[in-house]
Amino acid sequence: MTTVVLDGYTLNPGDLSWDALSDFGEYTVHERTAPGDVASRAAGAAIALTNKTLMPRQVLEQLPDLRYIGVLATGYNIVDVKAARDLGIPVTNVPTYGTLSVAQMVFAHVLNLTQHVAHHAQTVRDGRWAESPDFCYWDHPLIELADHVMGIVGFGRIGRAVAKLAEAFGMKVLAYDIAAPADVPASVSIVDLPTLFREGDVVTLHCPLTDDNTHFVDAGLLATMKPTAFLVNTGRGPLVDEAALADALNGGRLAGAGLDVLVQEPPSGDSPLLSARNCYVTPHISWATKSARQRLLDAAVENVRAFVNGNPQNVVNM
Repeated sequence: MTTVVLDGYTLNPGDLSWDALSDFGEYTVHERTAPGDVASRAAGAAIALTNKTLMPRQVLEQLPDLRYIGVLATGYNIVDVKAARDLGIPVTNVPTYGTLSVAQMVFAHVLNLTQHVAHHAQTVRDGRWAESPDFCYWDHPLIELADHVMGIVGFGRIGRAVAKLAEAFGMKVLAYDIAAPADVPASVSIVDLPTLFREGDVVTLHCPLTDDNTHFVDAGLLATMKPTAFLVNTGRGPLVDEAALADALNGGRLAGAGLDVLVQEPPSGDSPLLSARNCYVTPHISWATKSARQRLLDAAVENVRAFVNGNPQNVVNM
């Protein structure tokens, strides 16, 4: 059985090992695959692994030997899952590998927005402290998180991990989920979406992207937030209307934003958020700690193993 990895570089730029794939036969790893090369590179393979390389119907129909597609991520919209189902090809994902890393990134953004550590460290490097008439200075309001409100949209695994961290900082936690969550900690208040955006000092997004919630964080919802509040998005870029967010930030109607995802990735140079006031964009790295990537690779291999053994797991299209 032959395996092809279409875009392995972001998962494993060289600090992990693909050797476990040899359990299933020969394998080939491509760092990246252009859209026009997908069919030729996957030709003859029974197993294809993809992270962000698209696999639309017209490509799948050119691959009669393909028996399995493993997505090296949680989101699987890169694959035409209906076409795969029509062709009898199971598609799997890896749903749980990045919980702790993503929650950690949320607070990396929150702490940056409230303390501006990198900025102030750079001013010291630039010589400003050495020339200061005072023993200290700051360029932004410094905010203690205790007793502020963390609003969490989506109270699944990651949302719950964020709640624990927020509580450790002494924050009050509000949460919203489209489905009523079970086993909610007594310290977390489940509220409706308008209440969460109105009362949150930090609002962080952890819901899956659907047709119904695309751009749900729009100008109207942003207008209900406190002008001192921060928006954090480590979920999916299209949850947010980027032009509306940039307008709110530039107009001083929102204090800041920390974003690890955008609608277009990589972004175009004219993305309004790249130059928006007090907006910090990181290049979709909340999932990318070595620990999380190792868990992802291990889980992807186990998904393949389960398929080969006749008991496929984490199937999203059957």
